[in-house]
Amino acid sequence: MIHGSAPRWLLVSFLSLLVLPLAAAAETEKPLTLVEALAAASTPHPDLQSALAEREASLADQRLAAGRNDPTLNLEGILRSGRPTQGLHDFTDDNSIRLTARKTLYDFGRTRATEAAAGSDLQARDAALLDTRQRRYLEIMARFFEVLLADLQYSADDEFMATVYTSFDHGRDRLETGLISRVELAELEARFEETKVRRNASQQRRRITRALLANAMNQPGKLMAELEDPKLQDNDRRMPEYETLIPAMLSNNPVLQAQQKLLDASQSRLAALRAERNPTLDVELQAADYSRIAPTRDSVSAAMILSWPLYQGGRVDARIAREQAQFHKLLAASAKLDMQLTQSLLETWLDIEQLQRTVRSAAKKQADYRDLALERSRGEYEVELKTTLGTSMAETVQAKVSQRRTEYQLALGFARLDALLGRTLGHNPGSGPNRSNTEEVNHE
Repeated sequence: MIHGSAPRWLLVSFLSLLVLPLAAAAETEKPLTLVEALAAASTPHPDLQSALAEREASLADQRLAAGRNDPTLNLEGILRSGRPTQGLHDFTDDNSIRLTARKTLYDFGRTRATEAAAGSDLQARDAALLDTRQRRYLEIMARFFEVLLADLQYSADDEFMATVYTSFDHGRDRLETGLISRVELAELEARFEETKVRRNASQQRRRITRALLANAMNQPGKLMAELEDPKLQDNDRRMPEYETLIPAMLSNNPVLQAQQKLLDASQSRLAALRAERNPTLDVELQAADYSRIAPTRDSVSAAMILSWPLYQGGRVDARIAREQAQFHKLLAASAKLDMQLTQSLLETWLDIEQLQRTVRSAAKKQADYRDLALERSRGEYEVELKTTLGTSMAETVQAKVSQRRTEYQLALGFARLDALLGRTLGHNPGSGPNRSNTEEVNHE
């Protein structure tokens, strides 16, 4: 690193002209914690609103099924003219007004099966709504971690670029004294330009990840300047054996539960369609008034009516065949879903095992080594055995990126595992004092 602070401040000023600072577009508020971000999982969002709309539609279907045999009250006014068969042969008025009340007393299984289908469908929508909330939770968590990683990666790339710039700046001095050739200086400049491109891409990534997080939280355009790095204590919990997790997933997974309820609803609809061949028993009360009096007419009447559909063509059979096809489609989808979720459970379990047992340890060893290497480089720098600390500092930051990435992957892995097992997400994942922000990294 160049002695003195002036060249470094010149570098910072130069870089500020290359990339629009993210902080200018970001909100200057208190650091956003993971707990606060995850609270947005239950707030209005297009995905959640769509699932709620599906549930409202199922509620309406349930009310429709429950009201299938509600009494009806009809008022009829009839203007009629007719020629009597006896007596006068001229047309005469035969107007009437009738008030009719009717209620189905028993429909031999139609309503019961229809209500069962609507109830199962509503339970399926409830399970789907839970799954939507779980997916929203996982998406927000993933986006939150992406911002933290983008900030860490930017720090590493910025440090690497500063190191390369220092070498390039030294190269220009050495060219003037004839210590290197123009070809060697061109190589140093090319390395600097390449590193600058990577650093600028990291800067863009910081803003992109913040925009994705804002969208996941249903706060488009609200880019948080500062995020608080969580402690993630749950990453240390022990993993049960894979075989013990399968029954829990098959019993409690909300996606599987929704699929099973859709199967139940289809079976109930089949029963309702088959009941269309059964009779219905209704009671009818009627009050009427007529413009032409006749001895066979009743001003008030009551009746019990048994209706039995003896022939309905092929309509009922066609509807039954269609629903049977839908049932078989749902059955196939259910079997496929079992396989997919079982595979997903295995992969998630293996990922967590790998991260806990090997990747985490390797990342920590690498970070510890880089810390020791940085201390050694500082010692050598102080006795002027080396002219720069930049490479060691950059490699130390990069090791930190790998270490934190491992912890974020573990946290996401455990959250996905809980979602697969049907556990409600939303517990406190932990928070810590470490922060990620949009301020330029201080290299002094």
